[in-house]
Formats: sequence, C-alpha cells, structure tokens
Amino acid sequence: MSDVTKQKIVSSVPQQGFLGHPKGLFTLFFTEFWERFSYYGMRAILVFYMYYEISKGGLGIEENTALAIMSIYGSLVYMSGIIGGWLSDRIFGNSKAVFYGGILIMLGHIVLAIPGSVTLFFVSMFLIVLGTGLLKPNVSSVVGEIYSEEDNRRDAGFSIFYMGINLGGFLAPLIIGTVGMKYNFHLGFGIAAIGMFLGLVVFIFTRKKNLGLAGTFVVNPLSPTEKKKVLTWISLGAVLIIALIAITIPMGLLTFKTFKAVIGILGILIPTLYFFVMYRSPKTTAIERSRIIAYIPLFIASVMFWAIEEQGSTILANYADRRTQLNFAGFHISPAWFQSLNPLFIIIFAPLFAWLWVKLGDRQPSVPKKFSLGLLFAGLSFLVILLPAYFGGKNSLVNPLWLVLSYFIVVLGELCLSPVGLSATTKLAPAAFLAQTMSLWFLSNAAAQAINAQIVKFYTPNTEMAYFGVIGAIALFLSLVLYLLTPKIQGYMKGVR
Repeated sequence: MSDVTKQKIVSSVPQQGFLGHPKGLFTLFFTEFWERFSYYGMRAILVFYMYYEISKGGLGIEENTALAIMSIYGSLVYMSGIIGGWLSDRIFGNSKAVFYGGILIMLGHIVLAIPGSVTLFFVSMFLIVLGTGLLKPNVSSVVGEIYSEEDNRRDAGFSIFYMGINLGGFLAPLIIGTVGMKYNFHLGFGIAAIGMFLGLVVFIFTRKKNLGLAGTFVVNPLSPTEKKKVLTWISLGAVLIIALIAITIPMGLLTFKTFKAVIGILGILIPTLYFFVMYRSPKTTAIERSRIIAYIPLFIASVMFWAIEEQGSTILANYADRRTQLNFAGFHISPAWFQSLNPLFIIIFAPLFAWLWVKLGDRQPSVPKKFSLGLLFAGLSFLVILLPAYFGGKNSLVNPLWLVLSYFIVVLGELCLSPVGLSATTKLAPAAFLAQTMSLWFLSNAAAQAINAQIVKFYTPNTEMAYFGVIGAIALFLSLVLYLLTPKIQGYMKGVR
C-alpha cells in the first residue's frame, strides 16, 4: 500500500471520538470485544460439552479424545489465519474479511446451539475455524490503518484494543460458563452466537461513519488472469479433498487418529517451510539471514511456551472439573470460571510489565532472556500443579487456589514472551517477508496445539504427576539452554536487542 493511500485512509477516519482516539477504535474495540466474548465463552464450555455424558447434555466423547479435538481445533484456528490474511490481501480487503468472518463464527455458534449429533458439532467447528481465520488477523490490521505512522497515540490505541480482547475473554466464561454448565450447554452456545451478532451489529452500523476507507483497500489484488488460476486451483483442491474423504473414510483409512497425525505433521511442516523459503530467498540479505537463524530458537521456545499455556483450556479445564474442590468458601465454583483467570491477570499485570520495561530502559533483559523467563514461568506453572497430588494423593480433591496459582504463574510467563515476541518478529523479519513472518509467529501457537493433540492422551489421574513433571522439566531445561545461548543468539540478531 502506497504512502498516498495510507494518508488517504487516515484522512477519511474521524480522528477524535473514542477516549481521545480515532472514532474507528470504538467500532473495532467493540467488534473484537464481542467476538472474543463469543469465542472464549464457547471455548470455556466446549471441552465439557464434548466429554459429558449424553444424559448430562453432552456428546459423550471419550475424555482424552475430547482433549485432543480441543487442541486440534485450536491449531486449525491459528493455521486458518494464513488463509484469512491471504484472502484479505489479495481478494476482498480487511473490512469484508472481518464481516464474512463474523457471519461464519455466528453461524458456527448457532449450529452448536442446536441439540444434535457429533456431525453437527464438527460442522460448527469448521465454520468457526474459517470465520476466526478471516476475522481475527484482519480486525487487528484495521486498527493499524486508522492511525498515521507518526501518530504517537498508535501504541496506546493498540493497548486499548488489547484490553477489549481481554475484557471479553474475562466476562465470557463467567456468563456463558455459568449458563452452559448450570442450565444447558446449547443455551450457552446460543449466548455466544448472540455475542457475535452484537459484534456484527456494531461493525455494520458504525464502520462507514467511523472507519472511513480503513479496511476497504485490497493491498495486493489479483489480476484477472491470476483470479482465474486461483479459482481453478481452489476448485481442483476442493474436488480432490472431497474425493479423498469420500474414498478414505469408507476404507477406514481416514480416522480421527490419522487426521490427528496429519495436523501434527502440518503443525511442524508449515513453519519449517516458511523458514526455508525465507532463508533461501534472493530477496533476503545476509544480515536478514543471520536474523532468521536467531529467530529459530525463539520460535522453538514460543512453541514450548504455548504448548503449556494452551493446556489451560484442555488439561487444566479437565483438572478444574474432575480434580478440584468446587465448593469453596461457602459457594459453588463453576469449572468454566477458571478460564477467566488468564485475561483477568493480563488486564491487571500487563500495564505493570509495560512500566517495568520502560523503567529498566537499557538495563532490561534482552529478547532471548525474556523468552527464557517466559519458559521458566511456564515450567513452574506445571510443577506447581503437581504438588497437590504429591502431598494429598491422586484421589483427593484439590484446593482451587492451586489452580489459580498455576494460571497466575503462566500469565507472568506470557507477559515476558508474547508481546516481546510480537515486537521481536517485526524487528527480525526480512523486509520482503514482514507480513509472512508475523503469520509465522502465530504458527508457533498452531504448532504447539498440534503437538498437544498428540500428547494429551498421556494425561490420566494415574499419570498426573509424571505428565506435569516431565513437561514442566522440559520447559525449565529449554529455559536454561536458551539463557546460556543468549550471547550467541544476540550475535546473530545483528544489532537488534
């Protein structure tokens, strides 16, 4: 997008109107707030819906299978962001991507709200995966478009937007989780659909007035010839996939086990290909190749971190349901409420960490050391949660404060690694691959959840201590290795700190 086009977009957006920021921030804040409300609310009860018995309103799926499905779903959500970004950049622009994505998400939640079969469940997952891939990366891009590059409100605007994400994530499990767990899963999913509907209403009725031209430009549109080729390839690909499914399912070749293995392979293969293509590209300079090498251990550390953090909605959700004393201090705790802890702690402590890095200035830890701290806290969060079984045995119910402590510790790690990783990605990315490197960063989460889908089967009450202990110890070991390699990595970063 040219500088002239960027300035034209900024000029079309009313620059005063929402907390001293452009009016468009109101539209994007509440669109994302309601989208995250619907997503995190649905996610708070989804794993319980899968493995609860049919008599309790669930699908009756075996527990470890349900946990694996949850991880596969999370992995596909992040993988689909690549498709959503490409469609936006080449075909219909950010604004339409957000709109189409919201429609698909709402439809997915509506399907979940209909009492039905496992088939309907997978249809809903397909719709939500595609919808989230369209909406999530592109709504953030529009936030960047409403500010000029010189606007000193830009970082604060993203911070406000980020708070909207976490506010939606905090409230959703408390509301949807309570309704879904206490009354009816489908009613909870219905509230999630209403949440996405409200987000669409805000977006549709305020975007023209508040966003101006933001999100309407296609940055790298396909030529008519390219469109024909792409349409041909998409059609052939769709036919091939349908044919493979139609042939392999009756033959017993395409089972959940083989599909899980395919996702695991893709989770590792796709980012590996990204690294290879960027490193070998003639558009990448010698300094940029060095920075790509420095980025690899950071990416691996990110995969390890998210492999632990994302188990908050799978293994720890199951732990909250099966192993935790939910009658505490005179009232009953819904197991879904624990999903509100992560966004709550981020809302509270993110400003503190931002202040700390500014206060330390040049004395703050380098990027690899911050990643090392992130892994350290992640590992400790799993070692903490094995202590109740060590002291009280595997059959006694655990004080919920142990679970709160585990969520709190991993959030400290997230604040050391996640925002730092986003910043480091923009600094280490080759100029010709800036957007794709950002996609690569999000693929670390996809890879982590693809790995989780393979390992959650090892979690049982009998293996609880070993499961948390081994994974926690691996994280601590990688934290130490990364810390020791910091000088070497720093050298490859070529001036980026």
